Amino acid sequence: MDLGAAAETAVFFVFATVALAGSYGLIKAQKVAHSMLFVIFAFLAIAGIFILLGAEFLAAIQILVYIASVGLVVLFGIMLTRRQILEEDFE
Repeated sequence: MDLGAAAETAVFFVFATVALAGSYGLIKAQKVAHSMLFVIFAFLAIAGIFILLGAEFLAAIQILVYIASVGLVVLFGIMLTRRQILEEDFE
């Protein structure tokens, strides 16, 4: 095994570990904002794996569609649920 293949394998394992840790953190997070942060880490790691596979277009779609769109939807959900929690506190 040459040095380039060993480095590529090491980078793959780093991306795989980040993806698995992000997925686990998504499940175990107590707050919605923390869950969103973990899912962004997982999606970025998966995009990195796509780049290692030579699928740059899939990596770009992964970043643009999932991270941007899903991230915005979750942010709106955070803003809406936070307002409802504050209104319940005053009643």
